[in-house]
Amino acid sequence: MQYKKRIIDSALDLKLESFGATLIVGPKGCGKTTSAKQKAKSIVEFQDEEQRENLLAVAQTAPSKLLIGAKPRLFDEWQDAPKLWGAIRKSVDDLGENGLYILTGSSSQEIDAPHTGTLRISKLKMYPMSLYESGESNGSVSLKNLFDHPDDFDGCISPLTIDGLIFAICRGGWPHSLNNKTDRAKLEVAKDLYRQTYSSDVSNIDKTARNPRCTQEILRSYSRNICTLAENKTIYGDVKNNFDIGTTAFYDYIRALEKLYIIEDVDAWCPAIRSKTAIRSAKKRNFIDPSIAVAAMGLSPDYFNTDFKTLGFLFESLCIRDLKIYSAAFDGDMCYYRDRYGLEADGVLRLNDGRYALIEVKLGASQVEEGAKHLLEMEELIKKYNQTEVQCPLRLPDLKLVITGTQYGYRRGDGVFVIPIGCLKD
Repeated sequence: MQYKKRIIDSALDLKLESFGATLIVGPKGCGKTTSAKQKAKSIVEFQDEEQRENLLAVAQTAPSKLLIGAKPRLFDEWQDAPKLWGAIRKSVDDLGENGLYILTGSSSQEIDAPHTGTLRISKLKMYPMSLYESGESNGSVSLKNLFDHPDDFDGCISPLTIDGLIFAICRGGWPHSLNNKTDRAKLEVAKDLYRQTYSSDVSNIDKTARNPRCTQEILRSYSRNICTLAENKTIYGDVKNNFDIGTTAFYDYIRALEKLYIIEDVDAWCPAIRSKTAIRSAKKRNFIDPSIAVAAMGLSPDYFNTDFKTLGFLFESLCIRDLKIYSAAFDGDMCYYRDRYGLEADGVLRLNDGRYALIEVKLGASQVEEGAKHLLEMEELIKKYNQTEVQCPLRLPDLKLVITGTQYGYRRGDGVFVIPIGCLKD
């Protein structure tokens, strides 16, 4: 089966160039092992039942023996042999070379390593597939090029229909789902990931027994509050109504779901343009992939023919996922802005050189005007702030983007770019 190139591939090249070993982390089923195999020159697979018993015996008694082989050497499901961590750490020190080892494994098992691996074993986070990686975005608009050469943009057309977009949200970016032949088989992958999360993974992550029904209630409440600023007490209240759980246990469940890379909230952007009491600093609730929310709510693509409000929140979650993937290729990160006066930006994409984009996510064309208005109001607010704070002015946004689920992309007369998610790439 032909390998579908991933945006993380170039990031893995950089890690191998910079560090002795690289640990790829991310949710179960996002393609960590498959991508690692493209770079590895030799592989040790602990899940190979014919070799497993022998490999584990060697790893327990003489783990350094397993390090012998062509480099980079990949250890898949390395957490089954935790002594490898120390052996790899020592080998990196002894050899003084980079690009020696790659480690991948299940996110459903946490290992307490005796040494951190700092400056020896570097972590690289992997997400499910973006629409560009899955082939549903035509990639006609590069996010990086938009930052570097905004004047070169002359419009775009997305191939993604609203039905295709709905299906992509429900299916998710799980590589296995793309290989399935029928639509129902493709949708089943996210459902199975959801079932495994609440039935086994949430307990296996740190060998702590947790109630599957309680985990379901938490994931359902998170799903109903996706891409909102719902407070923890709101989600706790939802769960408490249906399940007897204390606050300490509730937060323990949340931490376990974060360790599994299932829950991934969005941080707030808190510049000094408003007083601290005016800016909302709570995290925006989100998943690593919107398909988990769809599975938790028990919905199908047909449901969204009549519920565009819920679809709008899930579409925002999809856009945040893709923007995180695209911007990670050039050291970007995503956050959001909202204050108590109603001024907002669904996303603030910041680059490490100080440039940033203000982003509004709007599913339909009728909402574009509202999104553009918010972005222009934010820019005006920053300009007014800079008039009085001349010593420490804030940089004006380098881009103002409205990301849509529509067909056509263009640049408005006020400088706001309208870009369909089906046209974007890194």
